[in-house]
Amino acid sequence: MIYLKHYNKKNGFAKISNIGDADIQLTEFGIINLQKDKEYSSDTGKFETALIVLGGNCEIYGKKFKFSITDGRKNVFYGKPYTVYIPAGMTYTIKAATDLEIAWTASPSTLKSEPYMISPSQVKEVHIGKENYQRDAYLILTDELPAEHLFIGEAFVPSGNHASYPPHRHDFDNLPLEVDMEEIYFFRFNPEQGYGIQKIYTDDKSIDVTCTVKQNDTTLIPRGYHPVINAPGYTMYYLWIMAGQNHRKFLSVIDPEHKWIAAK
Repeated sequence: MIYLKHYNKKNGFAKISNIGDADIQLTEFGIINLQKDKEYSSDTGKFETALIVLGGNCEIYGKKFKFSITDGRKNVFYGKPYTVYIPAGMTYTIKAATDLEIAWTASPSTLKSEPYMISPSQVKEVHIGKENYQRDAYLILTDELPAEHLFIGEAFVPSGNHASYPPHRHDFDNLPLEVDMEEIYFFRFNPEQGYGIQKIYTDDKSIDVTCTVKQNDTTLIPRGYHPVINAPGYTMYYLWIMAGQNHRKFLSVIDPEHKWIAAK
């Protein structure tokens, strides 16, 4: 089973992961790169789609909707993102006003909704952890907004720190403690030659994977605990995309072996 995907930047749309990869059931992921004044058009089909602007300005429009982004961030290390949600069954066009990079994610959906844009002012910033497992997170598309499966955010990990730590999982629907949500991480580093270590493991060790993650890498997390470690000297960024079949909640259970750390 392959849990790590590599991506080399190219113009246009690049599909990075499909449903079925590494037992992922609800999430597809890719990157859209457009040069200034170029366009990309597509159809959401049977999928709800979220477009997270990693950097640049653009218009995103379709029948009866149009969103203009004129003050987008330079790249992921320069502020909060704009995000556009488009429900299933709609066509859309992206027109780049500057060089543009967008993270694309889609999940099978029957939700009847209108397209909407999440502006940076709507993105909630939270600080998570302490000591050397601190990170800042942006909560973007949460359960406060319409979607059938998607729950999306970004994390920024300081030099040498751990994240998604103490190790946690969200494998079972057991409210109010835990929800069953698969997840995808997409990584960037500043400076870009940075790297980190990702571990994915389950209680029964049916999954027990450790891999090196570098610029533009994606990890697929169908289940299990999934801590990451950032190399000293670098800032690690990762876009996290969760998808739940029955619930969309920011709930998880800590690995019992390491739970004592959170209680310190």
